[in-house]
Amino acid sequence: MLYSKLFGKTVREAPSDAVNISYKLLYKAGFIRESTSGRYFTLPLGQRVQRKIMEIVKDEMDKTGAQEMLSPVLHPLELWKETNRTKTTGFELMTIKDRRGADFALGGTAEEMFVDVVRKFQISYKDLPFNIYQFSSKFRDELRARGGLLRVREFIMKDAYSFDVDEKEFKKEYQNMWQTYTKIFERMGLKTFVVESDNGYIGGEYCHEFVVESEIGETNYLMTEDGKYAAHQDVAKFKREDINSKDKEKPFKIIEQPEWVQTMEDNVKHYKLSKSHFLKNVVYKNRTTGEIIIAVVRGDLEVNKLKLEHVLDAVGQLEDATLGDLKKIGTKPGYVHSWGHKKAKYIGDISLLTVKNFIGGQKEEKTDSMNVNYGKDFKCELADIALAKEGYLSETGKKLIEKKGIEVGNIFQLGLHYSSKMKNSTYIDKDGKEKPYYMGCYGIGIGRTMATIIEKFHDEKGIIWPEAVAPYQIHLIGLDIKNEEIKKKAFVLYNLFTTTYNLEVLFDDREEVTAGEKFADADLIGIPIRLVVSKRTGNKIEYKKRNEKEIILLSSEELLKKLI
Repeated sequence: MLYSKLFGKTVREAPSDAVNISYKLLYKAGFIRESTSGRYFTLPLGQRVQRKIMEIVKDEMDKTGAQEMLSPVLHPLELWKETNRTKTTGFELMTIKDRRGADFALGGTAEEMFVDVVRKFQISYKDLPFNIYQFSSKFRDELRARGGLLRVREFIMKDAYSFDVDEKEFKKEYQNMWQTYTKIFERMGLKTFVVESDNGYIGGEYCHEFVVESEIGETNYLMTEDGKYAAHQDVAKFKREDINSKDKEKPFKIIEQPEWVQTMEDNVKHYKLSKSHFLKNVVYKNRTTGEIIIAVVRGDLEVNKLKLEHVLDAVGQLEDATLGDLKKIGTKPGYVHSWGHKKAKYIGDISLLTVKNFIGGQKEEKTDSMNVNYGKDFKCELADIALAKEGYLSETGKKLIEKKGIEVGNIFQLGLHYSSKMKNSTYIDKDGKEKPYYMGCYGIGIGRTMATIIEKFHDEKGIIWPEAVAPYQIHLIGLDIKNEEIKKKAFVLYNLFTTTYNLEVLFDDREEVTAGEKFADADLIGIPIRLVVSKRTGNKIEYKKRNEKEIILLSSEELLKKLI
């Protein structure tokens, strides 16, 4: 490719709202341009990188026996209604009507579509298992689209869906995809951590994210020092410290308490005990049902709302209770009881079993309760609803370390979540009976992966593309190109590389541009190998790798041996 003819050249300034280095460099190097907020044009250089990422993904997916196909971008809305996801998505679903008045969703994810196409066939156990995948545009009306390609409203995703006879067979494919994803990202130069995460609006019982460690990432996860356990903070499990569970239970009593004791810090100051000895209540409302939920935890812990939503089967439905909500159950801020509000549902954290003789739980204007013991003085449903934090111990007793990273891929166990909700989503078993197929889904964000590569591979001058995904293999620079002899030599080399040896070359053939500008552009674009032809190089060619400082002069024969 002649740089003089390339659409989308370099610029020196990034947009004022560009914070992430990947956004700045993709913009300045001429890989992307914004259309509207969260939607981007992928320019020729960017498209070449995207294609190479997709080729790696396709190559590894095909090796597993997965088959590529393509579904429509417009999803009939009745499919989403079958699974009730018109009300439970974690993003704003975008809808559209056609001229017939039919309702469609702009595909944000394609579980329903793939189930729909499979159920159009008479599947038997002999047809299973299989894995079908696509590369397609996805639409998610994110509230805050920012960070360039890391958080967008429209993007290309590779999404795959596996169909199995049962959970036992599915687990083989899940592990297969786990290993395949690891290979995919390794080929791109990315080291990923597999992090247990929340299945959210996708459904199913468990899932894992493939995360690249990065300070600019939006994934907060906790990992043990030995790396054997990693989980998103929203789902991470931890061992509750035993405070005094072996102590003898004392008789419950109501005690006088100064009116100034209002907060947990006030309790600590007044009673001279750590926060772990007190009861704490957090109140939510289910926005769909209107039900009031009181979460009761040990005073030194925080409620994890997502864990609580899963316990209640109300993902995305809980919101903080208002003053009006508290009035409905007969209380006000600071005076919520740990039991006894008859119009509320109580859920307690398992940490309530680690303390004897709690203080709190029945606060009034001048009194509170003391020597409160779970099981004797009050009961409610117990579950893991507390937020894990750095420094806590994992369930195996290992210290948890907090990390941040960028999610580049995910794998989900869907189980029977979709096949049980969508009619006729079955296969014929050996005994001739219809059974719902067991499913999994597997996604990789293509643009997000491209941005993540840049976040990991760059310097102060620009991008440093790994060879596997670089837009071109060679950046050929012609200096003194107005000189006919130099120009001829450069073009002979360019044609030799591209025609005879089928190498990918970006040739900077511009005549009115200084050497400094050409070198700066080469560093910014980040192609792995830079070659220079000029008067100074004489009969030789200057050779330099983008990620190295050394520059060497080579003859044409020596250069070909190095490149071919």
